[in-house]
Amino acid sequence: MPVGTFDAWDTAVLISILVVSALIGIYYRYTGGKQRTTQEYLMADQSMTTFPVSFSLMASFMSAISLMGVSNESYEFGTMFCVINIAYVLSTPIAAYFFLPVFYRMRTTSVYEYLERRFGQATRLSASLAFTVQMVLYMGIALYAPALALEAVTGIHRSMAIVVIGLVCTFYSTLGGLKAVLITDVFQSFLMFAAIYAVIAVSAIKAGGFAAIWEVAVERGRVNFLEFSLDPTVRHTWWSLIIGGMVTYLSLYGVNQTQVQRLLSVRNLKSAQSALWWNLPILGMLSFSTIFSGLAIFYYYRDCDPVLKGRIEKRDQVMPLFALDTMGQYPGLCGLFVSGIFSASLSTISSAVTSLSAVTLEDYLKPLYKAIFKRTLIDSKSTLPTKIVACIFGLLCIGLAFVAGSMGGVLQASLTIFGVVGGPLLAIFTLGVCTTRSNQRGVLLGFLVSLIVSFWMGFGGPKPRPVTLEFSTAGCENATSVMAHAIQLSAKSSGVVIEPDYFWLYRISYLWLSVIGFLIAVVVGYGSSIVLAHFGKAENAEIYLDKSQNQLDYDLFAPMLSRRWRRQEEQNQTAQDETLTKLTEQ
Repeated sequence: MPVGTFDAWDTAVLISILVVSALIGIYYRYTGGKQRTTQEYLMADQSMTTFPVSFSLMASFMSAISLMGVSNESYEFGTMFCVINIAYVLSTPIAAYFFLPVFYRMRTTSVYEYLERRFGQATRLSASLAFTVQMVLYMGIALYAPALALEAVTGIHRSMAIVVIGLVCTFYSTLGGLKAVLITDVFQSFLMFAAIYAVIAVSAIKAGGFAAIWEVAVERGRVNFLEFSLDPTVRHTWWSLIIGGMVTYLSLYGVNQTQVQRLLSVRNLKSAQSALWWNLPILGMLSFSTIFSGLAIFYYYRDCDPVLKGRIEKRDQVMPLFALDTMGQYPGLCGLFVSGIFSASLSTISSAVTSLSAVTLEDYLKPLYKAIFKRTLIDSKSTLPTKIVACIFGLLCIGLAFVAGSMGGVLQASLTIFGVVGGPLLAIFTLGVCTTRSNQRGVLLGFLVSLIVSFWMGFGGPKPRPVTLEFSTAGCENATSVMAHAIQLSAKSSGVVIEPDYFWLYRISYLWLSVIGFLIAVVVGYGSSIVLAHFGKAENAEIYLDKSQNQLDYDLFAPMLSRRWRRQEEQNQTAQDETLTKLTEQ
């Protein structure tokens, strides 16, 4: 197979993309309100339209890890993963009409301010700290993973990639605030689509059409949509993808600071809900396209797997290798592909930087300032500290990427943390918006227990490696030596098949981790709240507007529940008035 090179045209395309991203940050620094207030810097003055926010929601969710990972998923395991899009469809109305109206009524910069109003300051601080640790660790892997993969096949040194992406992202995020991040997300979203469609188009040209790609995928067992097993240890089934996908989606789009901050930047609730709905086809289109790109890559390497041949060490690197092998004859196309991967990293990291700076200001700096100086930190004096915090988080991301490179275990650890924290955090907000009997002590106990169990399941081991579909080396040059190398690799990974002696909990599919964490937090949190209240060890005064605890603060609950409870209260009040009237008449 011919091997291309990353030439001057490709470099020019990549540099142009990075320059445009930086210029967007400069533009929004010196236009409009010039980022003088935190309202503009962190919330875009709540002046954004549906279009950029819907694209930004997708770009924040789909990192470079997702782009290369989902493509590799269909390359190694087949198309089953696309079922998760059903979870996105089912979860969107819950996020749009259950959680979002509660946050929109409060108009908070930090989503965790809701938890203080609903439960108390300890709950707010606990959830905020969990989110901060989760995002800080994930930023490092989101920057390091694509740099590592690209270095292996394009020759772009990982250190250069980490520093360049990190500095450009820090520059426009710090300078232009949320407006710059949202607009660059739109620009970078198109580049992400361009990268995926470039892979599909090049493969289709070589295959003579899309039909040939699909036929080979069917013939080699890559097309599979019918895994309905109830066994939770099966990696991907309809149940794990839909139920686990729903919890994951809601933990991101329903209650995550990164996404809610974007949704609150639009003019009104209806526009925010529209942005969520428009995000759905955009996310689905990228998801299906990325899955098909994996099949397109498999077509090209169907008879000579690059890992078995020894060209690359991990199949996560197969997408950039494919780009280098096939796009070299088209000037600048490989550069466009790399720009798309870089853009996925930029959008994820810039989203993390803006959300972390908002949380740091609202949940840590303002309370600390008030405790020390006995007065509130006013908005006009908050902008500069927030920009400094954003810059620090950007630089911290670069440092963590280098640390992740020297400590291999950190990679899996950070990804595991990102998965296991989401379920318990979703549970806290669910108990808050759906129940009146949940209290701070009970919720914190449920949160702690669920985190312990989730981390145990996530970090415990040893765990079996998933069994991949078959690969071939029949079409490789020097097939004999390649076959010998493949046999050697097979011998090294002889423990891949799941053995009976693996502890059952360690064999459970990763998709169930967030579900288990969510259920434990809900059951323990709600149950312990009732028990503690029964014995007088906890109270729930925060949900009432009056000291006598008769008037509920309906703004703290999901709209459909608020309306129902309000009607019940009105009916009870009417019944009491009628009874009082009858007694008076007698």
